[in-house]
Amino acid sequence: MLQTIIQNIIRFIVLVLVQVLVLNHIQFLGFINPYIYILFILSLPVKTDRWIILLLSFALGITVDSFADTLGLHAFACVLTGFLRDPLIKLLSATEENPGATPSFTTFGASMYVKYVVMLTLVHHMTIFFFDAFSFTNFTGTLFRAVASTAISTLFILGIQLLKKH
Repeated sequence: MLQTIIQNIIRFIVLVLVQVLVLNHIQFLGFINPYIYILFILSLPVKTDRWIILLLSFALGITVDSFADTLGLHAFACVLTGFLRDPLIKLLSATEENPGATPSFTTFGASMYVKYVVMLTLVHHMTIFFFDAFSFTNFTGTLFRAVASTAISTLFILGIQLLKKH
């Protein structure tokens, strides 16, 4: 239990630092932003109480907001992602046998884990990009940015998980 808490604190700090010090300053092709900090929400143990997930999601988002100067945009997207996490896990997998399991390639299987990461990353990115634009004037452009950023972020997240596995 204590080991899990320490791992999550370290994961929180490392992901936020990588996001705000490195990835917030990178734009692939001038418009694709990788947001890998949501890996923290995705990697919380399956049986974590929902209120804790929402609280940690808010803390993660507001921390990134404070560095990115985005006034709650990341906090909202993270809380929405955290809110949808449990229903998606129940929909995709049967992890009832191990309450301490964390979502990964091993616990979910490769196919289900990739679906889990893609779906939650897409929700997070759609929320950020459409609320940032706050207009449907350039709907296709915003949609393309969100989908392209989702693809890059998903590749980063899956790559990190594969490296962690080895």
